[in-house]
Amino acid sequence: MSQRVILTCVPLTGTRGSDPRRLLLVEDDSELVQLLTGALSAEGYTVEVARDGQRGLHLGLTRPYDVVVIDRRLPALDGLDLLMRLRAKAVQARALLLTALGTVHDRVQGLDAGADDYLVKPFDLDELSARLRALCRRTLDASEVLRIGAAHLDLGLRDVALPDGRRVALSAREFELLRVLATRPNAVHSRSELRRRVFQEAPAASIVDTYVYYLRRKLGRAAVRTVHGLGYRLGEV
Repeated sequence: MSQRVILTCVPLTGTRGSDPRRLLLVEDDSELVQLLTGALSAEGYTVEVARDGQRGLHLGLTRPYDVVVIDRRLPALDGLDLLMRLRAKAVQARALLLTALGTVHDRVQGLDAGADDYLVKPFDLDELSARLRALCRRTLDASEVLRIGAAHLDLGLRDVALPDGRRVALSAREFELLRVLATRPNAVHSRSELRRRVFQEAPAASIVDTYVYYLRRKLGRAAVRTVHGLGYRLGEV
């Protein structure tokens, strides 16, 4: 069985409701995969598995997850290197490092790679689950982002963090329009509603179409979806 595991909590917006959290497990040890998949699924996570670091990096950068679990010693790409690459690409995440090695050097190495907490093996699954829940709660409380597919709308910086690490600046009205859509990502918003909430001084609802065009030009056509005859809803970036 592998000796080290990293658990990473991706920041959430606090608007998920009762939806299950999505979890990516990057692990090549079948026994450990079975153990953690069963335990974390019982906690309510939807678990996906990658068997090497390169696949884990690809999934971590292109799909939205609430939790990523990464074994340190992986084929193709070491777990610490994987975590550092995710950090470098603006994947803001809480991290818990699990390892059989408990020296100061090992703890410092894990924390320097981007981990927020450290738990030494052998560990109790109840303690692991409790620490993971605590990190996720802290993430929810501190979160200032709204998800747009694999990208995030940063409510503090008022820009969009793309999966490849680039950031896209928004004007005040572009930001507010995208914020309204992202706050209720499954809802369809009529043009009149969006004009009322974002462009109160505008004489016509056609201004909504103009700013949807601006957002699509910056973020891609899929960023805002047209629901014909009804209005707009959030898409993906």
